[in-house]
Amino acid sequence: MKLIFKFLVSSFFVICSQAAPAIEKINILGLFKNKAIVRVDGKQRILEVGKTSPEGIILVSANSKEAILEIEGEQNTYTLGSHIGSKFKAAEGGKTSTIAPDSNGMYWVSGSINGFQMSFIVDTGATLISMNKHDAKRIGLNYKLEGRVSSANTASGVSKIYIMNLDKVKVGDIEVRDIEGAIHDSDFPKVTLLGNTFLNKVNMKREGQLLQLESRR
Repeated sequence: MKLIFKFLVSSFFVICSQAAPAIEKINILGLFKNKAIVRVDGKQRILEVGKTSPEGIILVSANSKEAILEIEGEQNTYTLGSHIGSKFKAAEGGKTSTIAPDSNGMYWVSGSINGFQMSFIVDTGATLISMNKHDAKRIGLNYKLEGRVSSANTASGVSKIYIMNLDKVKVGDIEVRDIEGAIHDSDFPKVTLLGNTFLNKVNMKREGQLLQLESRR
């Protein structure tokens, strides 16, 4: 029994003494409450608070804006879009917003228009940022006086719209100024559409199922 015990103890120390492979690169793909999606040397991982990845990375805390990771015994704060090199210090996050799809494959994201909070659905089929009259009134858009009358084809037919410039539209840390939006003089659309007047001014790419928006420098 003693020989078996000594063998197990010796084996344990041999295994523990083997150095873990060095991590070369980590990309922060998505941030959520108590969870982060990262790519470690080309492998996508979902990190949960308090749990250790196969590479030895520990997620200390996370929210939609930033995460604290413990890597090789050191803790640092990282934001969406961070590209972390082998030194793992002073990683600079770009102006990036990473969006995960819901169960229906829709990409919802929080942001703001002219400083007022707004929920968007990313819609590459929408020419303009589009909202209904109720949201327009809530954020103080005097669209009937300042907008120009036009029309748009919708699922329910041709709809009367008012086109006007929006001072600033923000998604995450990405801000685009002076872009056109459409206000439908009706209850449509139920949720504001993040259309191509915004999307055409950012870089957009997919990381698996994730959609990544990145500001242009």
